This record gives sequence, C-alpha cells and structure tokens, in this order.
Amino acid sequence: MSYENLTVETKDDLFWIGFGKYEKKSMTTFTRETLLELRQAILEAAELDKRSAVKGLVFFSHKPGVFLAGVDISVINSLKTEAEALRALDEAHTIFNALDDLKMPTVALVDGICLGGGLELSLACKKIFVSDNPKTALGLPEVMLGVLPGFGGTYRLPRKVGLPTALDMILTGKQVKGKNALKLGLADAMLPTERMRELAKAYLLEKKTGKRKSVKEEVQAAAMDNFLTRKIIFQKAREKVLESTKGFYPAPLKILEVLESGAGKGRSDYLALEAQAFAELSQSVQSKNLQHIFFLTDASKKLDNKDQLPTVHRGAVLGAGVMGGGIAWLFAQNNQAPLMKDLTPAALELGLKQASQNFSAALKKRRLSEDEFNRKMRSIEPTLSFEGLRSADLVVEAVVENMDVKKKVFAELEGHVRPDAMLTSNTSSLSVEEMSKALQRPERFAGLHFFNPVNKMPLVEIITHERASKDTIDALVKWVLDVKKTPIVVKDGPGFLVNRILAPYLNEAAFLLEEGVTIEALDEAALNFGMPMGPCRLMDEIGLDVCVKVGKIMHDGLGDRALPSELSTKLYEAKLLGKKNGRGFYLYDEKGKVTGKNPDVVKLLTAKKLRRDEMELQMRLFLPMVNEAAYIFADRIVDKAATVDIGMIYGTGFPPFRGGLCRWADQEGLDQIAERLHNFTKDVSAARYSIAPFLSLMVADKKKFYDL
Repeated sequence: MSYENLTVETKDDLFWIGFGKYEKKSMTTFTRETLLELRQAILEAAELDKRSAVKGLVFFSHKPGVFLAGVDISVINSLKTEAEALRALDEAHTIFNALDDLKMPTVALVDGICLGGGLELSLACKKIFVSDNPKTALGLPEVMLGVLPGFGGTYRLPRKVGLPTALDMILTGKQVKGKNALKLGLADAMLPTERMRELAKAYLLEKKTGKRKSVKEEVQAAAMDNFLTRKIIFQKAREKVLESTKGFYPAPLKILEVLESGAGKGRSDYLALEAQAFAELSQSVQSKNLQHIFFLTDASKKLDNKDQLPTVHRGAVLGAGVMGGGIAWLFAQNNQAPLMKDLTPAALELGLKQASQNFSAALKKRRLSEDEFNRKMRSIEPTLSFEGLRSADLVVEAVVENMDVKKKVFAELEGHVRPDAMLTSNTSSLSVEEMSKALQRPERFAGLHFFNPVNKMPLVEIITHERASKDTIDALVKWVLDVKKTPIVVKDGPGFLVNRILAPYLNEAAFLLEEGVTIEALDEAALNFGMPMGPCRLMDEIGLDVCVKVGKIMHDGLGDRALPSELSTKLYEAKLLGKKNGRGFYLYDEKGKVTGKNPDVVKLLTAKKLRRDEMELQMRLFLPMVNEAAYIFADRIVDKAATVDIGMIYGTGFPPFRGGLCRWADQEGLDQIAERLHNFTKDVSAARYSIAPFLSLMVADKKKFYDL
C-alpha cells in the first residue's frame, strides 16, 4: 500500500511514522484516509516487531507546532446512526490496540497541539515525549462536541495520570501545557523542540525516563483501587458536573458512567462500553447542535484574502474608561503597543487600572509571567493629546455614547492620523452611517462593537455602512481574528444584530416583572432554559442607565413593538443602576458579588405576585427574539442564519446545546412559533407580539431560517 497522508520509513534502527507532510490545512487531523493508512503502517510495524527488525517506533509531525489536532469533525458529523458510529469505533480500537500491543518501545514526539485522537494515539504508545515549545498542549476536548473520547482515551488516560487528573481533563476538555504534562506524569520526558527527533532514540531506549512517582503519588494510586475512594470521587465529580451544566449536557454524565461502570474491567469489555456511549452521544440533539456550532465558528474564522491584507502593528484607543481600558488591554495582549488618549489624567488612570486588572487575572492563573505582565503594561502609552496617533494603524473610539460628541471627536481625529489608518467606533447602538458623515474618508471607517468585559467576551461586531470599503471591512475581520476574537459583519441599524435581538428579551422581562412575576421566578426560568444568567442579573451587568438609553434608541428606530417598559426608567430615576453602583435588581459587594435581592426594587414592583408556568415565561422571553431575528433578515442587517447564531451564542450566551437562536427556532418549528406568537397577541400585547411579515412568509413557504 502506498502512503498519501503519512510518511513511513525505517531509519537508525527505528520505524518512523510522520503526520502532516501533505496536510494543506493549518491543523493536521485524522481523516478516514489517514486512519486507513495508520492501520497499514501499524501492521508493518507489527511485522518488524515480530522479526526484531527495529528497536522502536516513533510518531512525529512534519508540521511545526501541530502534532495531531484530533479527528476531523466532519468524520464525526458524517456518522448518521449509532450502528455506523460503532463500526467506525471498532475499526479505530483495532488500530490503537494493535499499537498498544507492540512489544517494542513506542513513543509519540509531541510538539505543539495534541488533542483528541492525537492524544489517544499518544496514550497507546509506551511513552510520550513533549517539546519545550510553549505552544505544546495536550487535551481531550470531545466533551465540548457533546461526545466522549472514543479511541480509548477514557480507558488509557486514568491509567497514565490517575483518576482525579483524568476526570478533570476529560470532563472539562481543558488543555495541559507541555511542562505541566511532565509534572502530571502524562509526558515521560521534555526535549528541546529543534532536537526532538535527534534525541528520540536515546530517550526511547533509555530504561528510566520521566518523573519517578513520589510516596504521596504511590499512596494516591493505591487509594484509586479502593472501591470506597472511587465512589466518593465519582460522587463529588457528578455533583460538580450537575452544578456547572444543570443537566443540559449529557456527555459529562455519560463519561462518569463509563469510567465508573468500567472500573476493574479488561480492555476489551471497557472499550465496548466506551464505544457504545460514544455512539449514543454522537446521535444526540445536543451533540449535533454543538458540532453545528463548531462548523459555524470555524467558517467565521476563514478569510480567503487574509495574506494580502495589512497587519495592525500599533493600535490606539480614544476614551480610557472601563471599556477603553479593556480595548487597550486587547491591543497590548497582542503586542500592538497601543496609545490610550483621554482628556484627564484621572480618566487615563481608570483605563490603565482596567488593563492592569485584566493582566493581573492572567498573572494569578500563571498564564502570564511577571516579566510579561510588566512588558505588556509598559506597552500601553497614555496620552492627553493627539500627538503620536500618526503611528497608529487602527484607532478605536470609545467615548461617551452620544452622537454629537462622537462626530465631533472623529472630525478632529481625522487630521491627526495617516490617510490609510482605520478609524472605528465602539458603539453599541448609535448609527454608524450617521457617524461616517463627519469624516472626509468614510471608506476607512466602520463600527467595531466590543462586548463587556473585553477580556472575557469572545465576540466583536463589525458594522459596515454604505461608503465603507470592502478592504476596510476585510482588514477589520483580519484584525479581530489576529487578536483571537470571533468576528461577525453586520449592516447598520438600531442595535445592529446582538443588541437588537437582546432588547425585546430584556424588555419583555421588565413587562413580566410589572405584571407580578418575581425576580427569582424570571431569572430561574431563563437559567432553566440554559442561559448563563437570568435577564434581571443581565440588566444589572449591563447597567440600568444603559438599558434605558438603548431602549429609547430601539423605540425611536423600531416603533411600537419596541415600546420600553416603564420599570427600567423607574429604577434609573431611583439611582438603581445595577452592578456598577452595587444596587440594581440585586445588591453587590465591593468585589461585584451578589449579596441578595434588592428590597428597594421589590418595593417598586407593586403588582400582585403572580405564579406563571415556567414554559410560558420562557416563551414570553425567547419568542420575541425569534420574531426580531425575522425582522433583521427582512431589513438585510445580515443574510445568514449562521451570523445570527454566532452572534447570540458568543454575544449573549444563548445556550450552545440548543445550537443558536435560529437553529432552535427551526427545530421547534416556525409554524409552532408563529402560532404561539399569535396567541400572545391576544393575551398579552398585539404590538409586541405581532408576527413579523417575513416570519409569516417563511411559514407559508415552509422555509426555515437555515434555508435562507
């Protein structure tokens, strides 16, 4: 058999199997073809092993920084039945078991990314050597796709690193850096990146490699064999899983079930359990939805002309508040040495404090060294003048959310920057089209909407307008990708995409409170739908003052269906602003933690307390979002359901296991959603629940959002 995906050769008394030489993608993955060739290569190795023709087997990668990024997701996605999944896993287990059964020494030389099936292959080897490359990371992320490791990972990892460490890795999908892999016993040696292959033979054939177990580790290993100890570990793990997932994600619980019921079983019986569990999970709605999100996210990161676009070397931020400081942090984090301008030293101090807090969080978690912390903070240059802005490739305006102020800032700014510099506004709701009128070069201008906090929120909305050039928008997409955020491109309109769809959700929450639904019932209904926090907590996070301002903009732009509730205005007038001043729907301590419900808000909620069915509350909250999505398509703010779903998942935390707002609506049935909306027009509000004409048209044509 000829090899088209692997390299296979015998050299220096070793059998070498290489990945990635012919891979065109940035990440090397297992495809069906690669697995077929791997089976043949291991058969060759077994034949050599029988004849003692070589002294060992070495797996390596031709692609720097990537060993193996796991199985190509399209392979998992192509499995249409449990039976098909079982057949595929049976073939994979045969391959990996054959590797496991080789008598000769075997090793995986891991340089860079080693995830999923890549780590499972490594675990089937007798040894794992990692490089000292800071990009080297090992992990089993399958849980994030709603499945479990299916190539023997749940069987071999606990035997390599112990049950507690294995559970932590498999249940969270977290990645372990090379140095930590050595410390945990996952890796047997760490070698210099540039000399890995050169040193492989000596280290592979050496009798003693890796870290010797301490007395404490030996005691822990013995404890793992104790039934009672294992029972306690699994009980605690199950409690933690249910607390973090609320039971919405079946994969973590199935992982625990397999590991617990498989304890003490032989390899063959255990792997049969693992395969059956994988097959069941792979066909679940949750897994299909999580795979769907993976493909959407992957597609959003593709830019065909990326190599032809300019790179931002230096950024600048106008406005040094909490948001400005967060944006300055983002520039500095990505080595783009930003200028940060404001009108007063006190404002600059606030921006620097915010950037420092973000870096300090990474320092505390040891994701950043002390030297890196100091270097990155020094790279932020505070200034009270426009001097130096000619060196900036990208300027982000983050001043007060007022159209007149912003237009005045841009009119003055344009004379202080290069003609080729990109100018952007971090606005959450104001018209980018209107702002562009203040500029002589509007083609170099666009909206760049960040979400707070910048260091945690992955989404950036890029808002285009009639005179924005394609090159400018493409360059901004490239920059967002370069700073490791997820971009969506949307057209101008009230609230753009995310805030426009979020507004009716928050507004309806306020109307429900006015009707007598309690804060607890409302937030709990949203949490039980899968949202990361309830609407009341979210309004506190955003700020009630901001909610009032955005609500007015939405009403002015969208009419009666966006009529704001009077409750937000009452709270604002009572100076109950939310988390920013410690008093909103909830009370907050100095560190921003909730200390209880705010009695002042309860007094304002004078309506008689009503008990409503939780399903009704959820429909009242989420159906207006679907309806507004239909209006967005009609207004051509976006033209793909994928853009809406990426925006809602990464911008608002819409439950990933539901696949996104549009996918959820498609799965519920648009005809059913239209019927429920119609019923609410009779029972609640004709204006707020009037069915979008575009939604009615889709129902009549039997179309779904994902048919658009």
